[in-house]
Parts: sequence; C-alpha cells; structure tokens
Amino acid sequence: MKVFLSGSIRGGRQMLPTYRHICKFLRSKGADVLSWHVADSELEGKESKMSEQQIYDRDIGLLKISDCLIAEVTIPSIGVGYEICRGLGMGLPVLCVHKPDANVSAMLLGNSYRDMSVEEYTNDEQLENIISGFVGSVKKV
Repeated sequence: MKVFLSGSIRGGRQMLPTYRHICKFLRSKGADVLSWHVADSELEGKESKMSEQQIYDRDIGLLKISDCLIAEVTIPSIGVGYEICRGLGMGLPVLCVHKPDANVSAMLLGNSYRDMSVEEYTNDEQLENIISGFVGSVKKV
C-alpha cells in the first residue's frame, strides 16, 4: 500500500516526532510511505534548495500514485488542507488525525464526504489503532 503522509512544514514543525512515529508505524506494517520527507528533521534545509514548483511537482506527483492519504492536522497548514482537497478530488480515501487540543478547521470537521474521516487521538497507541483501522479498510476496497 502506498500512503501519502501529510503534515505541517512551513506552518510549524512541532509535530515532527508524531510524523516520525506515524511513518515508522506505517512502514512496520508494510506500507510504503511515499512522502517520507514530512518526517525528515532536515527537511526545511533540503527544501530551501528547491523551488516552490519543484516542491509542488514532487508532492502532487506522489499524491497521484498514492492509495490513500493520512494527514496529521493538529497544526493548521494551508498546504495540508490543499493536499487533503486534492486527494479527495482524486478519489483517495483520507484520514485526518489530531490531538484533542487542536483547533481543527470546520471545513474538515463539517465535511461528511464518504471517503474522509477525522479522528482525535490522545496517545501513540490510540493513534496506531486509528491508523490500523483506516489502512485495513483501504485494503478491503
């Protein structure tokens, strides 16, 4: 399974340990995390050498070959919102996860689109269970 992992980059990297955990967990379950760069602690330095067009082309190219999208939305990010919208437009199943204290957009919470769910988690075990259930449902489709 090819997973596009979306998380805040320019909006703030406070959730980097969580992105890394999600990436490691997905890989341990046999998933191919195409956008592994989201969990790279040196990403900002690497992307500073890329043009905005190169970043866009890379991310949309990866999204196009993904089976699903998992977005960590605790930190508001225009880029993450854009990727979610594009993923839904491509027909990808989308899972958005967030911490309880997050100020999640009404555009996500109010969306009853059949291929998107928004789930709250409080710890790594709960996050893993949510992701496992989502990935399991995608495999069955």
